[in-house]
Amino acid sequence: MEVTRRGFLKLSSAVAAAGGLGISLKPVSAYAQPLKIQYAKETTTICPYCSVGCSIIVSVRRGVVVNTEGDPDSPINRGSLCSKGGSIYQMAVNENRLGRPLYRAPFATEWKEVDWEWALEKIAHNVKESRDKSFKIKNDKGETVNRTEGIASVGSAAMDLEECFTYQKFLRGLGLVYIEHQARI
Repeated sequence: MEVTRRGFLKLSSAVAAAGGLGISLKPVSAYAQPLKIQYAKETTTICPYCSVGCSIIVSVRRGVVVNTEGDPDSPINRGSLCSKGGSIYQMAVNENRLGRPLYRAPFATEWKEVDWEWALEKIAHNVKESRDKSFKIKNDKGETVNRTEGIASVGSAAMDLEECFTYQKFLRGLGLVYIEHQARI
């Protein structure tokens, strides 16, 4: 049996009209689904992944992040996000993310969960100890320098101008001279 193009169209339209393809021509009722950001508070943040500084809108309801999306009002990214920025939701809502600090003692092989207060005290103690050991009041020429060469810092490109200013003031107050930034590396 030879089927022409015209014959094929006649046959297929007859089958479709008879409902043979499972297609119904009856009107379908559509129902609007409630938005997942309904009753959520929106705030903006900056993507932490690279130095571009894309703006992200974070929707929070009852202290839980319910949605993240690019900010269309941002002159930097105009609402678009790269694949990493688009998956930023997983940074906040992820069952595999650590919720408490872990500590591994020197020469130990196992990590142990510690309290936040203890961890912050330990960090402060280590910074103070390292600063005290490496602090120089005068250099080899006898000039006053008041610096520490035992601590270095690598900043984040996700910090905004005000955060960078405050962070720099803090580091310079400690006497650090080895300060770098991710955007320059």
